[in-house]
Amino acid sequence: MDTYLVTGAAGFIGRSIASELLARGKRVRGIDNFSTGKRENLRGLEALDFIEADINDATAVAEACRGVECIFHEAAIPSVPRSVEDPVTSNHAGVSGTVQLLVAARNAKVRRVVYAGSSSVYGNTPTLPKSEDMLPSPISPYAVAKLAGELYMQSFTRVYGLETVTLRYFNVFGPCQDPTSHYSGVLAIFALKMLAAETPTIYGDGEQSRDFTFIQNVVHGNLLASEAPAERVSGKVFNVATGTRITLNQAVEILRKATGYSGEVRYAPERGGDVKHSLADIGLAKQCFGYEPLVQFSEGVERTVDWYRTVAKPVIAGAGGER
Repeated sequence: MDTYLVTGAAGFIGRSIASELLARGKRVRGIDNFSTGKRENLRGLEALDFIEADINDATAVAEACRGVECIFHEAAIPSVPRSVEDPVTSNHAGVSGTVQLLVAARNAKVRRVVYAGSSSVYGNTPTLPKSEDMLPSPISPYAVAKLAGELYMQSFTRVYGLETVTLRYFNVFGPCQDPTSHYSGVLAIFALKMLAAETPTIYGDGEQSRDFTFIQNVVHGNLLASEAPAERVSGKVFNVATGTRITLNQAVEILRKATGYSGEVRYAPERGGDVKHSLADIGLAKQCFGYEPLVQFSEGVERTVDWYRTVAKPVIAGAGGER
């Protein structure tokens, strides 16, 4: 049986990919240093062969790659604000760690690496939707690191023959995303605030828009990309999203209905490094490996809020009491 490696396995997306692989009866190995991932995310994943180590630990990463067929590389510090405050640490995790993993994968003769890219590499270019042939224009250090990772993926395909696929994620949300962390996406934070009857804060006027992508769509895209013929995907970049955009003001109204929140919304000045609008063209992923979103925004919000109500009750209570 083939072995799959998930880096950042204790994080939101990594944990979700590992869980789906295990549910399909696959042999799965995970690596994480818990710098942003959480130990509780590994609950229910007892069949996971887990290694606690940093992605920059050459010995541990070489061991993790031994006998692996395919790697899902999710390890990173997933925060634009954190990268603005501390670009060195963001670069170390996102760029140096990626190179370390690619070297180990090459040496272990891994067949394919599927890389967690980011829509942030498009920057604030006005053209919508964002297509993969557009010139990248990253703003934040996080986006620069993600773009560097993409280029390293392509380099290892061209120079060493390692199959690599980059998936540019667009604003992923869903169950298991920690709403109490400053690394979290806006929907997780808003959902927690509203369920706890606390006032959410929008940075800017709320008319900035995002192609919010439910986690099941991202997992679906990763598994399709891992299995697609090399001639269709290797060395290439693909958007993984829904192809629709929602403003933050619209998202708040949908969250109000899902949570029952009737309070106010606070507005604050825009944050540096944030992108104004984001919308994906997902045609290339559909053409090359049959990707289509399985879950649209409103349904994803309902599932996410239901999860926070049932699974994250202690977190909600600690944040200000349940509704």
